[in-house]
Amino acid sequence: MARTEQHGPPRGKTVESAGLTLHYHDDGAIDGSGRTVVFVHGSGPGASGYSNFKLNAPVLAGAGYRVLVPDLPGFGYSSKPADIDYTTDFFVTHLIGLLDAIGIEQCALVGNSLGGAVCIRAALDHPERVEKLVLMAPGGIEELDTYMAMPAMARMIANFTGGALNRGGLRQILQTLVYDPAVVTDALVNERYAVAQTQPPEVLGRMRIPNMEGELGSITCPVLAFWGMDDEMLPRGGGHKILKACRPSRLIEVADCGHWVMVEHARMFNAACLDFLDND
Repeated sequence: MARTEQHGPPRGKTVESAGLTLHYHDDGAIDGSGRTVVFVHGSGPGASGYSNFKLNAPVLAGAGYRVLVPDLPGFGYSSKPADIDYTTDFFVTHLIGLLDAIGIEQCALVGNSLGGAVCIRAALDHPERVEKLVLMAPGGIEELDTYMAMPAMARMIANFTGGALNRGGLRQILQTLVYDPAVVTDALVNERYAVAQTQPPEVLGRMRIPNMEGELGSITCPVLAFWGMDDEMLPRGGGHKILKACRPSRLIEVADCGHWVMVEHARMFNAACLDFLDND
């Protein structure tokens, strides 16, 4: 008998939050013996927590942390309502709802792109819940027209909201996010394409992420930021905004790297995160 190929990301667990179903993976010290790290993924067609962090979450879990990898509303296997605006406040409400449902009072947040913006908003609004922040080219620290002028951002929005996205178009979008196009494998394209078929265009079309640059100085926890020198999605000057405003903070700029430092330089990223989480 022929074996059916699994294209989408693996299934995990679900909880309910304010009428939505949130999907997440839960690994590591689930017995409560270790601190908790929550990975918050970026945006784009077919994005999910697993796709963003499958090279990172298992390493931190193996080091003794409890690791949660949720799918934000609108992504992965979580609910994808088409009749709401996808704002940072909306995402934070459900991220905190997930933590409350699981019983996590405090954690470190690790977020890239959209997920980084969500983590910044969570740290500002719920400082008692956030021990540390790891941000990889986070959104939410520039005006919208600055982001839209970036070549990868404009291409992603146009393709996803145009209603004609196929595997070839998705591959082209994903390749603009990395320095080395070989990182975008057939498996990755198939995995994200399977999720993209379930996403209404409103997920990106109604996304509203305000500029939080003026609030960065109010973050009270330590911050570690990464930025790829070849990022075509978000301008890398954002890393210096974080470094200037946040205390304490550090910035790692990575050569030969696009928007996905946690994928293209996973070993370095994992080691730096563990050092930051263990020692700072």
